[in-house]
Amino acid sequence: MKDLLRTEHLSRADVELLLSTAAEFAENPLRSNTALANKTVAIYMTKPSTRTRLSSETAVAHLGGTPIFIRGDELQLGRGETIEDTAKIISGYCSALIIRTFAQSDVDQLGAYSTIPVINALTDVDHPTQLLADWLTIRENFGTDISGRKFVYMGDGNNMSHAWLIMGAIMGAHVVAATPSGKWAPDPVVVAIAKNIAANSGGKVEVTNDPEAAAKDASVLYADVWMSMGDSESDRAEKMRALSPYAITENLMKMSSKDSLFMHCLPAHRGEEVEASVIDGPRSVIWREAYHRRTTIQSILYHLVRGDLKGYTH
Repeated sequence: MKDLLRTEHLSRADVELLLSTAAEFAENPLRSNTALANKTVAIYMTKPSTRTRLSSETAVAHLGGTPIFIRGDELQLGRGETIEDTAKIISGYCSALIIRTFAQSDVDQLGAYSTIPVINALTDVDHPTQLLADWLTIRENFGTDISGRKFVYMGDGNNMSHAWLIMGAIMGAHVVAATPSGKWAPDPVVVAIAKNIAANSGGKVEVTNDPEAAAKDASVLYADVWMSMGDSESDRAEKMRALSPYAITENLMKMSSKDSLFMHCLPAHRGEEVEASVIDGPRSVIWREAYHRRTTIQSILYHLVRGDLKGYTH
């Protein structure tokens, strides 16, 4: 497996390896500080970023490499150079490419034409690096035995809902996406992929329009912002109305299990997708989750450059 382009490309063994190594990097960030010695990693972002940029640059530095950050308007791609040509050029200079952009097809093409590992650090349809950080946080709190537990995403059926369902399926978990029906529901193609993976892993994938039923006895309630980058402002009022029943409130948290956690990929808008008392309360693990963006990206880089990941065959 040369690249990490989509969550669904990871096997359970890959995820276990990545999480194990990330946990070691959490304990000792410099344990492999020569893995990328005298090497560079390109970090190309056409979307603004706080956690992904900081975690990626720090991860490269902790592995002994030099990060090269490139904004969307700083490559000749913006003046018509092809993705194929760009991929070949970056491959000649760098040892890996981390990309955060809009179109999944751009990431897929960069992977196809690059000779170096390409890592998807967010597209409009997927967010694999976030889900690894999420699952390391889940592991730290619940251990490896997740039998009888339910992990629930609430809100917009966006890239986070897709990655949540697929990673949960890979892990053999009972995962739920509670979203409105219609245009803010998860992509049915992605849901079908997740259910296919779950059929082999022993997991359970559920999509519902009932937030209270989803929250009942859940071990995790997970939120994302309701207006994502690239969303049309003309949809704001309609989208806010549709999503308002899915806001994670104290009342919803009371329906979840006694040891439940609140999780959020950040940035957060208190008073919209989550009440301030929930995100800033004792069940919230958002800061540890954000910390693990670095440990997991460090693990991804370490193992992809070494060629350790095998991939999932559907």
